[in-house]
Amino acid sequence: MSIRNPAVFSRRYRAFLFDMDGTLLNSIAAAERVWSIWAERHGLDVEAFLATIHGVRAIDTITRQALPGVDPEVEARWITEAELNDVEGVVAIPGAVEFLTRLPADQWALVTSAPKALALRRLQAAGIPVPTVLVTAEDVASGKPDPACYVLGAQRLGVAVQDCLVFEDAAVGIRAGEAAGADIMVVTSTHLVAMMTPHACIEGYGTLRALRDVDGLLSLRKREP
Repeated sequence: MSIRNPAVFSRRYRAFLFDMDGTLLNSIAAAERVWSIWAERHGLDVEAFLATIHGVRAIDTITRQALPGVDPEVEARWITEAELNDVEGVVAIPGAVEFLTRLPADQWALVTSAPKALALRRLQAAGIPVPTVLVTAEDVASGKPDPACYVLGAQRLGVAVQDCLVFEDAAVGIRAGEAAGADIMVVTSTHLVAMMTPHACIEGYGTLRALRDVDGLLSLRKREP
C-alpha cells in the first residue's frame, strides 16, 4: 500500500465517515451491468454515460439526463430493484473488513448515495458489518456533491463534521466532504486512472490501523506489512 500526503496521520478525529461503493467495497461490475441495460434502453452512449454514474444517487443521475417522458423516480426504482438482484462480483476493498471491525461502533458511519435496501444488500454480499449509523439516498434532499449527507452522518454520531475524517473514492464525494469542512482520505483501489488530488490517498486498508487515545479520539497509523 502506498500513502500520499500523510498529514492526516498527525491529526486526531472524533469519528470516521465512509462512502460505500469504491471506498469500502467494489461494486463496479454489478452497477455497470445494470446501468448499461438502462442506458441502451434509452439510446445513450453507454461508455460515455457509465463514466458519470459513480458516487451519485440514481435519481440524480437520471434527472441529469433530462430525457423526454422519463420519470426519474420511476426509473430510479427500476435501477434499485435491478441492482438488488445483481450483486455478483461485489467484494470488500482489501483490508476494509478488518479495519472496520476494529473501530468503536459509535465512532464510524456509512454515508452512501445508494438507497438503504441496496446498501444493506451490498454490505452483506461483501461481508462488511452494518454500522450503527447509516446515511443513505433517502435521508437527504440533495445528494453528493452536496455536503448534507456528511453533515448528517456526523450529527447522528453526535460530533461536528469538521472533526471527522471522510473516506471517499469519487470526485463528487470528495467535493461533498470538502464542502462539509472535513479532512479527506481518498481510496484508490478501484481507480483505473490516477486521480490528481491534494488529499491523502491509500490503495487499501491492509497496512492502515486506527488508534483510540485516552481522550476517545481516533488517529491513523501505518502498519508494517
